[in-house]
Amino acid sequence: QVQLVESGGGLVQAGGSLRLSCAASGRTFTGYAMGWFRQAPGKEREFVATIVWSGGTTYYADSVKGRFTISRDNAKNTVYLQMNSLRPEDTAVFYCAVRRVGLTGVFKTPGAWDYWGQGTQVTVSS
Repeated sequence: QVQLVESGGGLVQAGGSLRLSCAASGRTFTGYAMGWFRQAPGKEREFVATIVWSGGTTYYADSVKGRFTISRDNAKNTVYLQMNSLRPEDTAVFYCAVRRVGLTGVFKTPGAWDYWGQGTQVTVSS
């Protein structure tokens, strides 16, 4: 059974940085995609970034491109989201997710992902 445990959220001032971690366990993830989504109060969950476990291809939402970086450590089975130049509008619960079929099809849709973590709160003050 796949388990995802996020950590690293917190309160930061606008312009600051945070690094989120997602520790994955339960199987090998070769060929899978790992992703980050976020959900702000009253809004739908939205795609943030994704990385293919093998090969490292990445994609980002336009809203975070140039500020956020997704990466993985295969030896630790961990995916990271480095978030720089944070803005108040980045405030949300951030979720880690796994998709078994990699980045085929419509991968930016939350319903297309198979496993989810419990989420970690990120709050950016102005």
